[in-house]
Amino acid sequence: MPFYESTFIVRPDASPQQVEALAGEMEGMIREQGGQAPKTEIWGLKSLAYRIKKNRKGHYVFMNVDAPATALSELERSLHFNEDVLRFMSIRVEELEEDASPMMRNKSSRDDRSIRRDDDDSKDGED
Repeated sequence: MPFYESTFIVRPDASPQQVEALAGEMEGMIREQGGQAPKTEIWGLKSLAYRIKKNRKGHYVFMNVDAPATALSELERSLHFNEDVLRFMSIRVEELEEDASPMMRNKSSRDDRSIRRDDDDSKDGED
């Protein structure tokens, strides 16, 4: 079966319990269609880059999906008709990542760059 990553944004006035319930419904729908959702992450309430339906924030939900194309189209159809969902996007990927997404990792592990200090630069010039 093909692999997909699906992300959707839920309206900001929905409670975290409602967001979890909606994610659970979407997982159940995928299972009913013969697929599976091995990983679901709720990223929480985040600011949007631009207003969507007069909202400046939204609850982000990310899902890894291993399902046939018919299951994904049914998922997208139900997300389209759900009034709580502001936007959604699904993309096909070669393989599913098993570890946490970059949004769920802590900031220190995301920042792999070394910090360049001014005093280190001055030592290089003294040689």
